[in-house]
Amino acid sequence: MTKIVPVILCGGSGTRLWPRSRKAMPKPFLPLVGETTLFAATALRCSPDAGFAEPVVVAGAAHVPLVESQLPDAGAGSIIVEPAARNTAAAIALAAARLPAEAIMLVCPSDHHIGNTAAFQAAARAAADLAAQDWLVSFGIEATAPETGFGYLKRGAPIAGSTGFQVERFVEKPDLDRARGFLADGGYSWNGGIFAFRAGAFLDELSRHRPDIADAVRAAVAAGHEDGDRFHPDPAIFGAIDGDSVDYAVMEKTARAAMVPVSMDWSDIGNWQALHDALPHDAQGNVVRGQVELKDCRNVHVQTDGPRVSVIGVEGLIIVVDGNDVMITTPAGAQLVGKLHGAVNQ
Repeated sequence: MTKIVPVILCGGSGTRLWPRSRKAMPKPFLPLVGETTLFAATALRCSPDAGFAEPVVVAGAAHVPLVESQLPDAGAGSIIVEPAARNTAAAIALAAARLPAEAIMLVCPSDHHIGNTAAFQAAARAAADLAAQDWLVSFGIEATAPETGFGYLKRGAPIAGSTGFQVERFVEKPDLDRARGFLADGGYSWNGGIFAFRAGAFLDELSRHRPDIADAVRAAVAAGHEDGDRFHPDPAIFGAIDGDSVDYAVMEKTARAAMVPVSMDWSDIGNWQALHDALPHDAQGNVVRGQVELKDCRNVHVQTDGPRVSVIGVEGLIIVVDGNDVMITTPAGAQLVGKLHGAVNQ
């Protein structure tokens, strides 16, 4: 069986997890769930022992040392150094242009938590089988709540000889009433940003729908250079790209969109409340890390890297102490943390 090539994307700054996540040490490289960083856990799920090829990591120059220090198998795989952030379509195209046309890519964000590795790997194999038939495959993650922060996939006709389905349509982030309707319908899944493609098929579809991105990426790769395990695309050519997400550029336009349904204890750890939900709780729904004392509290999340924090008689509160910074929010306010001055500038 052809080995699946993990393509691990390390873009994004994780500002909604400030003050733990910062520009110099963003969310993928932090041990937010357990003792393993989210990036290292992503690589471990796609290990050679499980039948995967060595990874291709796409990261900005500032984070290459973190990638190299946290790869579980030091020196294995390759790193494509993005000269500038130009969104996911261009990042994925860089990897596709560096791989053989027949390679099966498994595109994985580096900052997600997946609790059920076996379910993830089974879905990866099912998605790879479809990708080998030139389907462009999304993981359709089981929707367990009416989330308004995710896009959705509407399941279409089943694909013969597989566990996959055609994608009837992609749905943008809904309001709460629509999200409740999707959950009740049962035919909708979360779109978690995990994909499987044949490298050549992806580039063909990108050329069809966004030829400007495809042509520029090919030119940037052709004019790039290797430096050991690192590859540097031409910065001027790549920097001129008008970036777009892979969903808008390709997935919502292609006639070959497919999905593989999967239930794998997934979270994008998109904000402090999402992290709270992903971590073990006490009987009152509280999560603590560091020197913390709670009295008569429910659904409280407290992390401190130094000072003792004492909290009494509150419900639904998130408190994070990191160095000289203290952040306090409610679950409802957690989505807005990334707009704080400190989150944007640190």
